[in-house]
Amino acid sequence: MKTYNITVFTENNIGILNRITIIFTRRHVNIESITASDCEEDGIYRYTIVAKITESQVIKIVNQIEKLVDVIKAFYYENKEVIYQELALFKVANSSFKNQKINSLLKNNNVRIISVESEFVTLEKTGSSEEIKNLFTYLKPYGVLEYAKSGRVAVSKPMRNLKDFI
Repeated sequence: MKTYNITVFTENNIGILNRITIIFTRRHVNIESITASDCEEDGIYRYTIVAKITESQVIKIVNQIEKLVDVIKAFYYENKEVIYQELALFKVANSSFKNQKINSLLKNNNVRIISVESEFVTLEKTGSSEEIKNLFTYLKPYGVLEYAKSGRVAVSKPMRNLKDFI
């Protein structure tokens, strides 16, 4: 099994995300992450879905997704064929920042301080899932009060213009 990035372009109609996820459910495939947003074309939305599956499974899923009425086009890519990032927010106890180790860690890992409150500091890290997991593992002993991570946001390396499919 490999990790595949499935990109789906759709009209923005009610229930389309449900219809897409049902295709995965029926095939007993777990979605690792899903991100939805608008895209470069007005009125068209982009879903980035990450799943660990075989190539034959991903081909069947993409073909099934493309049969949906509101879907304009669907593609699948291996990790090496996309440029991707994820975002994580960490709420960390203020007392941790008296430790010089944590300050150098933040600087060395391109972590941004988003807000400073009386009891906690909110940090932002963008990067790969592995980078975010490593940072979480390091921060945990210092008192991670809250942690949230986005799904993957990805663009393909192969040049494909959505206008060619509209």
